[in-house]
Amino acid sequence: MEPKPEPTEEANSPDQKKLLPSERLGKNRNVILSIIVVGTLMGAVDSTIVLLAFPTITAKLHSNFISSLWIILAYLLVLAITTTQFGRMGDLYGRSRMFNVGFVIFTIGSVLCGFSSTVSLLIGFRAVQAVGGSLMQSNSSAIISDVFPREQRGRAFGFNAFGFTVGAILGIVLGGVITTFLSWQYIFFINAPIGIVAVALGLKYLQDTYRARAKIDPLAMTILGGALALLSYGATEFASVGLQTANLLEMVFGIVLILVFLLYDHHRKTPMIDFESFKSRVLRNSMAALFFTSLGYLAVIFLVIMYLQGIRALSPLNASLLLVPGYVAGSFLSPVMGRLSDKYGTRNLMTLGASLLIIATLIFLTLRVDSTLYIVIAASAVSGVGASMFFPANFNSVMSNARPGAYGSVSGLLRTLQNVGLLGGFVLAISVASATIPRTVAFQVFIGTTNLSGGVSQQFLGGIDAAFVSSILLVAIAGVLAFGGGRETWRKKPFPSS
Repeated sequence: MEPKPEPTEEANSPDQKKLLPSERLGKNRNVILSIIVVGTLMGAVDSTIVLLAFPTITAKLHSNFISSLWIILAYLLVLAITTTQFGRMGDLYGRSRMFNVGFVIFTIGSVLCGFSSTVSLLIGFRAVQAVGGSLMQSNSSAIISDVFPREQRGRAFGFNAFGFTVGAILGIVLGGVITTFLSWQYIFFINAPIGIVAVALGLKYLQDTYRARAKIDPLAMTILGGALALLSYGATEFASVGLQTANLLEMVFGIVLILVFLLYDHHRKTPMIDFESFKSRVLRNSMAALFFTSLGYLAVIFLVIMYLQGIRALSPLNASLLLVPGYVAGSFLSPVMGRLSDKYGTRNLMTLGASLLIIATLIFLTLRVDSTLYIVIAASAVSGVGASMFFPANFNSVMSNARPGAYGSVSGLLRTLQNVGLLGGFVLAISVASATIPRTVAFQVFIGTTNLSGGVSQQFLGGIDAAFVSSILLVAIAGVLAFGGGRETWRKKPFPSS
């Protein structure tokens, strides 16, 4: 018989009001975690499955390459822009409620994507799908922190990471199978039955225990949303067409608006960003480490895909399958590493994980035009182990040092940094590639519709090597930040201190 769970930490927060007994959540922890993992898995499936179906979608919808590219970019943009706001809304209106709403929107958006008859409709419905995905992403870590005591969160975050890696593998496999034997619409339709079951379970088991008493600030949300929109859209346009006055100004104004938001929000009685939680050096450093790791590590994945498809002339499916060993290693080790972070702390695991990601990138640096592809498999496996160490420990570190009344706000900001890093990794990969080959060709290489000739391949490889070096530097910064954050204070004190 499961022991009676301890009262949730939310009870200690003065700006909360009680809704339901926390013991009710504790009895259903494993079911709740399963629902969160399914949501993560579905989002991961859609992140890889669309890449494999891209050429087929472009042909069937009679679209041009640049227009179809926004099927991918629209999803990334919405995620980058909305996660912070949706996390704060979870604090105010209920994290589980926002997560359930997100599941409904994601499922409806998926079905609408499948019924799209034009590329414009598909892009619009992908944005709808991303709104649902963002609601789930931004509140999932907060729900885990609500339901699991601190000494069990690493294991829970490990299983959540397991959902992401398994979803990425399924997206690779299903993308090839569905587009070959069915039609591209079914890459979206498969979300419908899973989503319906998950929504039903979510409505039954995901229930909020507390909500913040503060109210939403439309002005703060508008300033931050505008800042992230300008910064993300400017970066995306930079990747698409190169540096121009318009996208440069968009990025500059975005940065200025972020500074304006921080000044405004810092002086509010109930700020959108919980500055109290940032008194913890562990949390601050872990947040920054996640951003730099996401930026550097994800750029490496994009670059390896471009190497395999552009230089080695592999199909998108075959190129992706070479990365499966890394996903498999990460998926099975993530729960184990999460448990270790509960037992021994997060700092060393994050630092070691970042170090393994650097080693994997150094192995990728040895790739030549005619290298054996076993190098890719070996490096992918090393990176999978590194990722399984870093990400569960990082999420555990951040959420365990957050103030309980602001789990949604911190979770949303954490996901925003991760999504901006994802977008930045894409921009870095495309920008470096386009320094050696035409930008349109770089996109076609990334999607897998073009491969390069001998002389151009050698030139392109030089650009990829330069990008690998930059990624190593970014992940090294993450490792230093993770180690420099110090040991967790939550093992000794009920709440983090500066």
